[in-house]
Amino acid sequence: MVELLAPAKDIEKLKIAFLYGADAVYIGGRDFSLRANATNFSLEEIKEAVKYAHQHHKKVYVTVNIVFHEEDLVNLEQYLIELAKIKVDAIIASDIYVLDLIAKKKIDLVVHLSTQASVTNAYAAKYYMNYNVKRIVLARETSLEDIKDIKKQTNLELECFIHGAMCTGISGRCILSNVITNRDANRGGCAQICRFTFDNQDKVPFTMSSKDLNLIDYIKDMIDVGVNSFKVEGRMRGIYYIATVINCYRKIIDKILDNTLTPDIALYYLKILNRCANRDSTSQFIDKIPTENEQYFSLRDEQSNQDFLGIVKDYDEKKHMVILEQRNFFKLGDIGEFFGPNLQETTYTINKMYDENDEEIQLANHPRMIVKLPVDFSLQPFDMLRIKTIDKDSYLL
Repeated sequence: MVELLAPAKDIEKLKIAFLYGADAVYIGGRDFSLRANATNFSLEEIKEAVKYAHQHHKKVYVTVNIVFHEEDLVNLEQYLIELAKIKVDAIIASDIYVLDLIAKKKIDLVVHLSTQASVTNAYAAKYYMNYNVKRIVLARETSLEDIKDIKKQTNLELECFIHGAMCTGISGRCILSNVITNRDANRGGCAQICRFTFDNQDKVPFTMSSKDLNLIDYIKDMIDVGVNSFKVEGRMRGIYYIATVINCYRKIIDKILDNTLTPDIALYYLKILNRCANRDSTSQFIDKIPTENEQYFSLRDEQSNQDFLGIVKDYDEKKHMVILEQRNFFKLGDIGEFFGPNLQETTYTINKMYDENDEEIQLANHPRMIVKLPVDFSLQPFDMLRIKTIDKDSYLL
């Protein structure tokens, strides 16, 4: 089985991820998780998430992936026992103490080794097999050849990041945040120092962060060498990002598996992916050692994406009218595109629109205002409208 794994910082994102094609999600609890600034889940919310996922034949993995200091150990054992009772599908951990505790106490949890353990070779993977680790989440610095060797020598389940932010320091090894801001990157407090602008002796501003990761062109190769789970980074991201990225990779994976993927289709979804974030992306380590072309060594202009126009709340079949919750400014004459989990991308020109009182309006300029649009094709709740920026008709779909 090939798994598409999505991030979720709350119940809403979890449901969006599943709806748009994720087979599983990874979430963080209120404690012991590396994304301390995310909303994160209480134990009761984790229970709700697991119940919802299992009803839809999906999976939930819970991160317990901080590097533990003495004060972090309080209530850890009881927390793990509670996760086992909830029947989460796995936890994601890297600290040897957590792995050892689960084994010694015989806590009924499947363990996936976090990318924080920085596994890039078969010898390290074999070591963690001693702790009954079922899956290795490989470091982002692992090459395709490395993945092939690790799979051949261990036959463990392998999970790889395919999209999202990179770490300028090797996965799980960065201490920049600790040193400069006293916020511990390995206990959920990363201040993203690598994205700061620094001065140098020439008084020319200097940046050094990695461009984002995008492996859409390597999915087939990764399937062929035995990758089991394809992971999207982004527990701090919004619903449009989750829906767009998961939707694109779902379609790519499915077309690879049924042997219908063409270069034109792959290029189309690559262009969609490249528009949904405000940072450049590259293939990073999968096929080479990154060069200056995979990094930001000079100032960059990162503008917030305004493509997401609205989310469908309802559709009136009799009136052929969609009820949309606005997310970014749009006006009469704009050309958009509806997309959704069960909807092919469909071009739509905004010729008429109404407010929630059925009064005609010319623009939607209030955040989250309700807008009604006449649409002659059926839409479902959680379908989305975005600005049309890519001419789908020019691709052989």
